[in-house]
Amino acid sequence: MLANLLIQQPQMLGAIIQNTPYWVWALLAGLLALGASQLLDRHVGLTRALAMPLAMTGLSVYGLVSAFGGAGQAGTAIAAWLVAAGAITGLALWLQPAAPSGTLYAASSRSFFIPGSAMPLALILGIFLTKYFVGVELALQPALARDGSFALQIAVLYGVFNGLFAARALRLWSLMRRSAAFTTTPAASSASA
Repeated sequence: MLANLLIQQPQMLGAIIQNTPYWVWALLAGLLALGASQLLDRHVGLTRALAMPLAMTGLSVYGLVSAFGGAGQAGTAIAAWLVAAGAITGLALWLQPAAPSGTLYAASSRSFFIPGSAMPLALILGIFLTKYFVGVELALQPALARDGSFALQIAVLYGVFNGLFAARALRLWSLMRRSAAFTTTPAASSASA
């Protein structure tokens, strides 16, 4: 509906933007800054590397519950989100099991060197825009909150984004585990002695 409205009545875009609370724009600015920082090569601590996927998961769950919880669709939507996220995580790890080339883990500082990538920015924007457009759609058509098909489509979309984030985090976790195992092997211990 939103796409049709914007095509047929583009002047509505101004009204939609004007009625968007200021905190939403502040959140978007923060998320854009976070995503833009991912474009550059960087050193990231273990906690920070795993915090972003968790934060984006929280934003997705909040999006589902806030949109569909009052209409009783949240349970089904969260189940669909979990299935989609699990399937996409598995598929992404199957297609690319290792962290991107150039990604390193330093056990001494418990930090990663991660090459720059546009993927985190794209995923962050995908989650934000999904939440934003669902909010606009529900403001224009409140009955959509009770539409099980709409809830499932949105849940699967969130699941795709979160599954890709989870796969990225699991690749880093696997790199960390392999690095820790390599530094504690008997050969490595005797070589350092």
